[in-house]
Amino acid sequence: MPPTPAPLDSAVAKIFRRIVPIFAVMMLCNQLNRSNIGYAQEHLAADLGIGAAAYGFGAGLFFLAYTAFELPSNALMDRFGARLWLSRICVSWGLVSAAMLFAQGPLSFYALRFLLGVAEAGFVPAVLYYLTQWLPNSHRGRANARYAVGALLAFSLAGPMSGPLLSLSGVLGLRGWQWMFLVEGLLSVAIGVFAWFRLDSRIADARWLTEDEKTALTTTIESEAAAVAARHDDGRRGWWSVLRDPAVLLCTFIYFAVQMSIYANTFWLPSIVRGIDGTDDVTVGLLSSLPWVCAIVAMFALARVGDRTGRRRVLLIGCLLAATAGSFAAALAPPVLALVMLCVAAMGIKSISPLFWPIVQRTLHPVTVGLGIALINALANLGGFLAPFGFGIVQQLTGSTRWGLIGLALLSLLAAGGCLLLREGERSAEPAPDTTPAAH
Repeated sequence: MPPTPAPLDSAVAKIFRRIVPIFAVMMLCNQLNRSNIGYAQEHLAADLGIGAAAYGFGAGLFFLAYTAFELPSNALMDRFGARLWLSRICVSWGLVSAAMLFAQGPLSFYALRFLLGVAEAGFVPAVLYYLTQWLPNSHRGRANARYAVGALLAFSLAGPMSGPLLSLSGVLGLRGWQWMFLVEGLLSVAIGVFAWFRLDSRIADARWLTEDEKTALTTTIESEAAAVAARHDDGRRGWWSVLRDPAVLLCTFIYFAVQMSIYANTFWLPSIVRGIDGTDDVTVGLLSSLPWVCAIVAMFALARVGDRTGRRRVLLIGCLLAATAGSFAAALAPPVLALVMLCVAAMGIKSISPLFWPIVQRTLHPVTVGLGIALINALANLGGFLAPFGFGIVQQLTGSTRWGLIGLALLSLLAAGGCLLLREGERSAEPAPDTTPAAH
C-alpha cells in the first residue's frame, strides 16, 4: 500500500487538479476572445471598411481600457471575493465578444474593443494573486505554466477553430466572422458559469480540503510571506509605496517588452503567414498555430527547471535572448523560414510568464504584492496597444512588417539587459520536490 502523502503535498496536488485547470480553460477563452480578430482582419476590411491602421488601433484600444480599469477591478475583487469576480469577468467578456457580430464600421468596432478591455480588466492579476494565496512559491512556476498554457492552446486552436467558423458565411444570414465572434464568445459565458460552481475565494472555504491540508497550506504561505517581509528594511509598508518602488518599475519595463512581442505576434502572425504561397483561411489558421504549439513544450520544461533550481532569472534572460534572435531573423527571412524563426521567438517569449511572476512575488513586500502584480500587468499591457497599432502603421507605410519585427527584437534585448538588475530574492533556499500531478 503506497504511503499517504503529507498534508501540504496532498493539498497542492488537489489544487493542481481542481483549480489550475479551471484557470487554464478561462485563460484559453480569454486569449481567444481578445485575439480572434487577427483571423477576421481581411473580412472586416472587406465588409466594414476597416483598414490596417484602423484595425491596429482597434486591436490595441482594448489594452487602453484594460489598463484603465485593471486596478479598480482588483479592488472590487477584494470586496466581492475571487469566486464571484473571476466568474463575472469571464461571463462579461464572453458577452461583449459575442456582441462583435453587431459591428457596423470602425466606430462600433472601436467601441466594442474598448468594452472588451473593460470586461476583461483584472483577470490576469486576479489569477496570479489568487495563486499567491493558495500555493507555496516553490510550486507557483509550474502552476503559472499550467494556467498560462491556456493562452498557448488558444493561440494554437484559434486558427483551427476560426477558419471553419469563417467559412460559415451566409448560414442563417450571418457572415463567417459574425459566427466566429458569436460562438467563441458564448463559450466564455459557459466557462464563467462553470467556474462559479468550482472556485472558492479562500482556503478556509474549500470543503474539498481536509483541516490538516488547510492548516499546512496556510502555515507555509504565511511563513514565506513573513520571510519576504523580513528582507525589507522597514518590515511594514503602505500599499501606495509600490508606486515608487524601483523593483516595480523595472519589472514593468521587462513585462512591457514581453507584452509587445506577444501581441505583435498574436495580431499580425496570420498576416505574415498569408505571405506563404497557396494559403487560405484554413491553412493560415493551421500554420499560425505552430509557434504556440512549440511554445507549450518550452514553457512547461523551463517552468519545471525554474521551480526545481530557483534560477529563474538566468532562464528569463535566456528566453528574452531567444525572442530577440527569433524576431530579428524572422524580419529578414522569406515567409516560410520567417514562420520557423517565429516559432523560436514564441518559445522564448511565452516561457517568460511562469518564470517572471514568481520572481515578482518573492521580490515585492507581501502587503503590496497584490497591487504590485496589478500595476505591473496593467502598465505592461500598454504594450498590447502599442504593438498592434504600431505594426498597423508600419505595414501601411512600408507594406511589410519587417521593421516592426526588428523593433521587437531590440526591445527584447533591452529587457534581457534589465533582468541583470533584478534582485536574487527569487531563489529559494532549497529547491522543492515535484509533488504536482502529471500534466495531461
